[in-house]
Amino acid sequence: MLWDRQMKIGYVGLGVMGGALARRLQSSRDLRVYDLNPDAVAGLVGAGASAADSPASLARDCDVVMLCLPTSAHVREAIFGERGLAEGLKAGAIVVDQTSGDPNETRRMAVELAGRSIEMVDAPVSGGAAGAKAGTIAIMVGGGEAQLASVRPILADISPNVFHCGGIGAGQVMKLINNMVSSTIRMVTLEGVAMGVRNGIDLQTMTDVLNSGGARSRVSENLLPAVIRGRPDSFFLLSLMLKDLNLATQLGVDSGVPLHYGHLTRAMLQTASNTFGPDANYYEVTRLVAMQAGVEFPAPDSA
Repeated sequence: MLWDRQMKIGYVGLGVMGGALARRLQSSRDLRVYDLNPDAVAGLVGAGASAADSPASLARDCDVVMLCLPTSAHVREAIFGERGLAEGLKAGAIVVDQTSGDPNETRRMAVELAGRSIEMVDAPVSGGAAGAKAGTIAIMVGGGEAQLASVRPILADISPNVFHCGGIGAGQVMKLINNMVSSTIRMVTLEGVAMGVRNGIDLQTMTDVLNSGGARSRVSENLLPAVIRGRPDSFFLLSLMLKDLNLATQLGVDSGVPLHYGHLTRAMLQTASNTFGPDANYYEVTRLVAMQAGVEFPAPDSA
């Protein structure tokens, strides 16, 4: 198969992240889309994409199908469920899963798809919807060299920052590492500034100092100014980040790696979920840290 601008591409899952990735791709590719939310589909169709009425019908028209869904269970349903992708995918097609998922489940799905002569690559991302929109997002790929060569031109249309991490599932392992590390940095940064507030140091002053010294991070650069404004830096479901930390720490158990700080961060996210509910914004961990420290940060402004 010739992998060129004439290849037909589909995208399943047009939520906050998937929608941003699909829009980036749609700006340079002929794209077919599917989502359970008709408004999300309409937004892409309005920009030039074409809609499918099921994953199966989308797959019949596509050489490559990309997915970005909440969990690997959703990916399995989209592929193997009723009117799923597997009903329409042709031999030689490639499935590219951009979900932050379970690498072991992805490997199992890849084996099942291989039995149908269909290939699978995992390619989760880091950098948020803003990074997807700007074309700067990091794409972490798991799959064979030949598979990556086939899909790299498509991924490069989303962002030039494409990293081959290893075989199938390695991209999702890397994404779990990324989310565990970034969440841990978020927690310790919030604990530090909460201690500073408790000891009378101005939040803006701490932000300026941290951003000028060795503790500088994306958290200090992006989250702390948002805390000062009382406005969330983004909206991302707390339950999804907790899902990723659950997967990361279980991978640590399975791999014989202690992950002392990873488990502490997972426990903090679980506490936040129990406190604010599974539909809470990930930003709510800010309020949890403040509550535990007995301090107050500016109240979140949803505007």
